[in-house]
Amino acid sequence: MTDERNMIAETAARLFAAHLDTAVIEAAEAGTWPAALWDEIAANGLDRVLVPEEKGGIGGSWEDAFVILRAAGRHAAPVPLAETIGAGYLLAQAGLDAPEGPLSLAEDVSRVPWAAQAVQVLVGDGENKFGVFSLAGAEITPDRNLGRDPRDGMAGTAEATGDGDVMAIGALVRACQMSGAISQVLELCITYAGERVQFGRPIGKFQAIQQQLAILAGEAAAADIAAQVACRALDRSGDALFEIATAKIRAGEAAGKAAAISHQVFGAIGFTDEHHLHHLTRRLWSWRAEFGAESIWAKGLGRLVVEQGADSLWPNLTKTI
Repeated sequence: MTDERNMIAETAARLFAAHLDTAVIEAAEAGTWPAALWDEIAANGLDRVLVPEEKGGIGGSWEDAFVILRAAGRHAAPVPLAETIGAGYLLAQAGLDAPEGPLSLAEDVSRVPWAAQAVQVLVGDGENKFGVFSLAGAEITPDRNLGRDPRDGMAGTAEATGDGDVMAIGALVRACQMSGAISQVLELCITYAGERVQFGRPIGKFQAIQQQLAILAGEAAAADIAAQVACRALDRSGDALFEIATAKIRAGEAAGKAAAISHQVFGAIGFTDEHHLHHLTRRLWSWRAEFGAESIWAKGLGRLVVEQGADSLWPNLTKTI
């Protein structure tokens, strides 16, 4: 990791640790916009990491975005940071300006993340194009996903269009978020297994628990690497559909296993409102389904492999990025 990327990672970690706790998450899930958190994100430029410098952004890379999104996932940040970063990238690639403030990405107008707070939303058309909708004065129908984050309905007319794959970029930012959340779930499980005593010794001393934690650690590492490789591939070639599909599939599979294992380790306490675990696992279940579940991306990956031909499969599987 470069010195600059280390600085970005440290800034993101400090910011979320200082401005995000259980009370802020619970208030956000009850409908209170975490304005102080978002103001700090914007003040540090994290939301505009992929916006070019000449357009008022940082002009960073997808690997820079990865460390930010991973940190946001670790802290279950209840703000549209992933959507804003992804939308900023798509707008820049299409030669359009990214306005200041929260942005959103959506597969369709029926489930728009944070529509009530966003100033603009990019909605994909399924054909590698998107419509740009202003949310000022738009008719919005409030709703939430399983993670209790806003997924609002919206009515409006696109003010502009651009070339770009909302589905792919949405899948990539979700894979990055999931990698961070899974790593935090692993840490929570390791800590709890070392502290929870049963039959006179910590449960982490029992072989069955150790085996489950080992599986969880492997899943966390796989999700991490898959998301990071996809970001690196997009930086290098601008065309990383193979890697993005792989990352979304692998992170989704890991998310399911992480949620199941962690709640087995914690037992009933992990489901209580007072515990932090469910803030992460509920979002993992939600993010897993958004911008294409594993089954959708697996079909797309299969089609891509067939289109590229048999001679391309092994080089794709073994190439160094």
